[in-house]
Amino acid sequence: MSAVSLRFVLDPELTPELRTAIVALWVDVTNAGGAVGFVAPTTAEQVRTIADPTLAGIAHGPDRLLLGYDGDRLVAMAILTDPRFHLKTHLRVLTRVMVHPDTQGRGVGEALLRQAERVARDLGLAALHLTVRDGLGLDRFYRRLGYREVGRWPAALRVGPGDDRDEILMWLDLTDDPAHLN
Repeated sequence: MSAVSLRFVLDPELTPELRTAIVALWVDVTNAGGAVGFVAPTTAEQVRTIADPTLAGIAHGPDRLLLGYDGDRLVAMAILTDPRFHLKTHLRVLTRVMVHPDTQGRGVGEALLRQAERVARDLGLAALHLTVRDGLGLDRFYRRLGYREVGRWPAALRVGPGDDRDEILMWLDLTDDPAHLN
């Protein structure tokens, strides 16, 4: 597969059309087996139960939305979520990190994460944190990009009857201070 040339947009205007495109991406990613808060099969109506309040947190602050486009087509997104706690103003939690399934294996995920890191550094942040559903190998992808596992919540995610998965806590240090690595 050929590489995709991406254009990134930070904090776009959340028009009704863009909201629909975000929900469609979310549905496509979930139904292809992606771990973005739902289990396949899912519908736009189900995704909107989470997407609407999530997008409100972006539209009214303090969260930041990063979108990746291949031409005019939305193919990737990540949210830099504010922890909403005064002792954590130096970090953001990456949530809803997703790449359209038909762009998998073409560097879109890596480009999205590298852009999120650039945004975080431009904001003067010290770290990015994210969680990963165990059992899909996603932790290997994030490790390759410099994230490290800092903990697990055993069986925290129930994706189906008898299918409980660990939630893996991952951390990317954005400082040059080695004390942050301990």
